Amino acid sequence: MSPFKIDFDTLEWQSTLPGARFKVHRDGSRQIRLVEFTAEFVEPHWCEKGHVGVVLDGALEIDLRGRMISFPRGSGIFIPAGAASAHKARSTTPVVRLLLVEDV
Repeated sequence: MSPFKIDFDTLEWQSTLPGARFKVHRDGSRQIRLVEFTAEFVEPHWCEKGHVGVVLDGALEIDLRGRMISFPRGSGIFIPAGAASAHKARSTTPVVRLLLVEDV
């Protein structure tokens, strides 16, 4: 693999929760993830990690402690890290696929 090209087709899907899976490429303190949620996915805890990305397919709704924001296909996502941006995501379509760039 070229150091400048990520071939997601060669990466294995990983899953830590029902209805969620991802492929990840890490380099130093950054990672890029191809993420897929199904309608089955329920986020058990408020996430305080930062995320920058785009919705590739489907639609997503993010609960920012009571403030609901919809992200249809093509929407950009920018959530800063920290308690003030704590959030929970859920798919509003049978499947939503995202590309996220994150610090690790």
